[in-house]
Amino acid sequence: MSLLEDAVRRLTEWPAPDEAQERLREEYLRHLQSRPDGMWKACKDGHITASALVIDPGGERVLLTLHRKLRMWLQTGGHCEPEDATLEDAALREATEESGISGLTLMAGGPVRLDRHLTPCAWHLDVQYAALAPAGSLEQVSEESLELRWFGYGEVAAVADESVVSLTERSRVLARTG
Repeated sequence: MSLLEDAVRRLTEWPAPDEAQERLREEYLRHLQSRPDGMWKACKDGHITASALVIDPGGERVLLTLHRKLRMWLQTGGHCEPEDATLEDAALREATEESGISGLTLMAGGPVRLDRHLTPCAWHLDVQYAALAPAGSLEQVSEESLELRWFGYGEVAAVADESVVSLTERSRVLARTG
């Protein structure tokens, strides 16, 4: 199965939590049906990206990265690569690379939410996951970040945009019920 086929399967099967997320899910699927290159950064009409919000082992904090280019506090994530077999692989690879934490595991149940946003390269059709950090893990700043910092759930809204806040809130709810 190709990464494109995996993305279509994952998005087709994903139960969107509300109408806005359902509209995005349908938009992503239309994009992939009309743009076979829609998984890749080279697609200037927009492309699928994968990200993961890293949650500490105690479930009390999230790790955000101060993105070097955008100068914003964000979850870890980015472009899909040819070696990624699945969207989950892409999200986990990006989270591991950008956080420096090995042994991350994605929270069960698939994507947490979807977010479409304009970046300097194109529209990102982001498939967002949550990743749990193992006990005793230490973060390490990558070349893509200016800084990494742990924030309590209640602190995220003061530093991050609505997309990160929504991802954090939804991840917190799913972590409690999962």
